[in-house]
Amino acid sequence: MSDTVLTISSKNYSSWSLRGWLLCRMAGLDFREQILSSEDPDTRRELLLLSPSFLVPRLVHNQITVWDTLAIAEYLNEVFPQAGLLPKDLAMRTHCRAISGEMHSGFSNLRSALPMNLKAHYQGFKIWAAAQADIDRIGTVWHECLGQYGGPYLFGETPTLADAMYAPVATRFQTYDVKLDRTCGDYCETILALPDMIEWIEAAKAEPTAVEELEAEF
Repeated sequence: MSDTVLTISSKNYSSWSLRGWLLCRMAGLDFREQILSSEDPDTRRELLLLSPSFLVPRLVHNQITVWDTLAIAEYLNEVFPQAGLLPKDLAMRTHCRAISGEMHSGFSNLRSALPMNLKAHYQGFKIWAAAQADIDRIGTVWHECLGQYGGPYLFGETPTLADAMYAPVATRFQTYDVKLDRTCGDYCETILALPDMIEWIEAAKAEPTAVEELEAEF
């Protein structure tokens, strides 16, 4: 059994857990999962965006503990540079960090109005103006990257940190029936078709527990 442990919370609801897990998979890391109960008060606070700081996902590797998704990404990039989590080209690498940081610290209206829920599908969901502004900005980011670097991923032919950061957005767009143009729709399909994404989504749908606050009728 691997001594490397990635601690995550709900696969159905936790976008940050998905990002950290994808990064570990992209890096080729051999790890085992430790899944926190959604009944735990601290876990619920994180899922409901009520915690002042997020301590999952948390990676323990080679007796080093690292949390925060971007910190995990930077650590994995140092330990496994051949995985290509960040592009080799300086300009591309800087751009990748910038849009990943934008996702990390921004889009709060999208997070609160369209919480991640992989089991659900809300047809004809009403998107309010504040969340729509976040959606529009994400569309701009995707168009710029796909146009500049040629796709099918944000920085070319292989997934990077940026794709891991925006992957939960693709699930949100599907859950809430967000209308997308061809470019953004194709990118979402590309992300959702990744074998790791398929594995995660299947596991999420098999989770027996539900968080009532995130299952409210919108």
